[in-house]
Amino acid sequence: MNNQNAYNAWAAIYDTNRNKTRDLDGVITTKILSNYSFDNVLEIGCGTGKNTLWLAEQARQIWAMDFSKEMLAKLKTKLGDYPLNLYQTDIQQPWPIEDQQVDLAITNLVLEHLQDLNFIFEEAARVLQSKGLFFVSELHPIKQYLGSKAQFEQDGATQFLDCYVHHISEYLESAKAAGFECIDLQEWFDDNDKTNPPRLVSFVFKLQN
Repeated sequence: MNNQNAYNAWAAIYDTNRNKTRDLDGVITTKILSNYSFDNVLEIGCGTGKNTLWLAEQARQIWAMDFSKEMLAKLKTKLGDYPLNLYQTDIQQPWPIEDQQVDLAITNLVLEHLQDLNFIFEEAARVLQSKGLFFVSELHPIKQYLGSKAQFEQDGATQFLDCYVHHISEYLESAKAAGFECIDLQEWFDDNDKTNPPRLVSFVFKLQN
């Protein structure tokens, strides 16, 4: 099952099945982004909208992209009449967003599924306004080294998604090449227990032009 079909199948239970990675990501996203102000937001790989709902309360306008039709359908029901600019698209292809359209771009638990980080950072730099922010939250590579990867249960079988390990240095290098500076990097642990490996890593990048 390819990743697009997997996420379409996962959509029905994504919000309700036990998922420590999803839940921690939601906590840290609001915690970090509460420190910044923004008006126009692009959410890259929005899924069922676990972060979109909070963003909708903070921003003036939101653009959201995902390749899963079923995930987007879940998001639409949650936001009701909110004027969301929604796109079903492959984020590995040129984005349907104008140059310098947003002041914040955000992606959560998405980049592990992509082999090429450079294109994502280049497109983020294109759509961001000068000094705009790019927030990235991902499964920590240490967890990946230990065997963790995106998965869900369907009809009694475990469905594993295709994933790629990206070292922290790779995120930093791709960001720098696209014109970003990392202004915040944090590692996040289950129950803040630092005796065990971190579950997530987050970055805030600032466009320098």
